[in-house]
Amino acid sequence: MVTLTQLEYIVAVDTHRHFATAADSCFITQPTLSMQIKKLEEFLDITIFDRSKQPIIPTDVGIQIIEQARIILGESKKIDEIVKNHRDTVEGSLKIGIIPTLAPFLLPMFIGDYIRNYPDVKVEVEEMVSDDIVSALKKDLLDVGVFVTPLKDDKIKEVPLFYEEMMIYANKDHEILKQEVIEVKDIATSEIWMLGDGHCFRNQVINLCEMHSMQHQELPFEFESNSLETLMKIIDREGGFTLIPELATQYMSAEKLKQVKSFTNLHPLREVSLVYSRHYSKNKLLNLLGEHIKKMIPTAYLEKNRGTIVEWN
Repeated sequence: MVTLTQLEYIVAVDTHRHFATAADSCFITQPTLSMQIKKLEEFLDITIFDRSKQPIIPTDVGIQIIEQARIILGESKKIDEIVKNHRDTVEGSLKIGIIPTLAPFLLPMFIGDYIRNYPDVKVEVEEMVSDDIVSALKKDLLDVGVFVTPLKDDKIKEVPLFYEEMMIYANKDHEILKQEVIEVKDIATSEIWMLGDGHCFRNQVINLCEMHSMQHQELPFEFESNSLETLMKIIDREGGFTLIPELATQYMSAEKLKQVKSFTNLHPLREVSLVYSRHYSKNKLLNLLGEHIKKMIPTAYLEKNRGTIVEWN
């Protein structure tokens, strides 16, 4: 007979790709974990893991079994959610992954109030790039991600929250700030500062401007940052410009806002969503999180028709 405990153990090994680490994550000894997985393999008469490889990898049939195990475990957790909904309680744990181009601007808007409103929910937040969030969701290392969609992954569910404009941030003496008309083609130059590889915002900028092979010949040095704040500070000192998400302007002084411009021929948007695995079980916590975020941001951001969504994936 296959047990939920055995399924938890094979999922843990698949997640960590190491028997000892998986055992630690399940708070059991390695021999106990290994014995239960061996029993499961003998019962099914198949080999789930190729133990000759380091790190350990699942066999072809093992991949299918582990995927089904994740679905079964996710469905089994929904029993707890049904009971909590019946009792009208808000409790549990919520592990959130959020991308670096949202974290410094969006988190301060909602996270404190969310924790104070739901003190029985243990919240953990980690800043991660989009691909790492997706990988963690599929391995059940995260409950929910907050990043830019559409993702177009049939194993991931997307719940759009709001739409923020992609705006120009330039050195205060840059000529682009004096232009009455600014089109997308005007920023497809070597003066633009970019985030490093792996950031969905970088991909959106490249897709928007069709500048896949752009070189930074006119910049004082070549630099690809992981931080928009760093880029803006360098621009203030060294010149040039970049694109920033609209939420960043919520924290700017009136003087600083003079360095921000919108495009006149197009309003490029980022669709920001809650994303989670399709067998996600904490629906109540997720719905409350989404409602809280939408309540805390400017209402204009909720309108999808305020511009054109730029894809990154």
